[in-house]
Amino acid sequence: MLSSLDQIDRAILTHIQADGRIQNLELANRVGLSPSPCLRRVKRLEDIGVIRRYTALLDASKIGLGLTVFSRISLVAQDAETVENFAQAMNALPQVVECHIMAGECDALLRVVASDLDGYRQFQMAHLTRKNGVQTVKTDIPMQTVKLLTELPL
Repeated sequence: MLSSLDQIDRAILTHIQADGRIQNLELANRVGLSPSPCLRRVKRLEDIGVIRRYTALLDASKIGLGLTVFSRISLVAQDAETVENFAQAMNALPQVVECHIMAGECDALLRVVASDLDGYRQFQMAHLTRKNGVQTVKTDIPMQTVKLLTELPL
């Protein structure tokens, strides 16, 4: 897909990633287009799915979700039904902000947000259980976030 994007498309994406609320007129000025062609390009990037959505990035600690943990999950089985049921269960939990089905040592990797360690413990006991296909949970608690980006390199 990236090969079908020209230099102007990449510039548009770079600016939109940095500021999703950028006005079309400002975006057009920054990428060297007039407003109408710029808007058409943005619309095309949305239509083909390069731009999936627009969102606001929140400071988790300021809304009472100051703890982030990574949970390495081993499932009771690796068959399609178990994996699909687990994936559906994780999709329904707002505390799970990322869920990846893995190849390697664990079957899934979750990034979970909670108010504190006790909040995570309660979440784990309620949701990371056999009823959701979970056999074991190994939780890693980051000591420091060195890098956390949402922007992709173009």
